[in-house]
This record gives sequence, C-alpha cells and structure tokens, in this order.
Amino acid sequence: MTAQHELRLLPWAGPEGKPCYLDTDDREGYMSRLADHIEAVQLGMAAELLGQAHQVLGDETADLEKLKLVAAQLAGALRDVLRVAASRGHRLVTPE
Repeated sequence: MTAQHELRLLPWAGPEGKPCYLDTDDREGYMSRLADHIEAVQLGMAAELLGQAHQVLGDETADLEKLKLVAAQLAGALRDVLRVAASRGHRLVTPE
C-alpha cells in the first residue's frame, strides 16, 4: 500500500470516465514512474495551452469557433491539473 495507506489517484480516467487508482508503496515502480511522467506532460501541456489561450483572447479578430475550441481545451486541461493536484495533495506527508 502507499505510505499513507491510501490509493494513488492516477492522472488518467478508466472506462466511462471513472478514476483509476494505484495501490503500491514503491514510488520508483513502473506504474508510479509512468504516472509521474504523465502528470508532468499534462502540466506542461496546460502551461502551453494557457499561453495559446492568452493569444486567442488578445486577438480581436478571433471567431467564435476558435474561442469555443480554446475554452474546451482549457476545460480539459483544468480537469487534468485538478486531478494532478488532488493526487499530489493526498500524497503529502502530514505530521502525526
């Protein structure tokens, strides 16, 4: 089990959008490293998307379809970032 005897929320969803969890105390195991890598990719993509969104929002000629696309992408990125934050928050060591 995990150090805090809790499951790790993984940075992807399972079938039907349900959350996936990992039960391990090996932070260097394959699945833990894969989850860490995917979290890093998701955070990097969110940061890049934020920059693109600022450009689109600053473009007075941007059409509604472009704005809708950016809004949908931002919503997906926010979902991913919130999942990463929740997962990492649960893994913080709390003093007893």
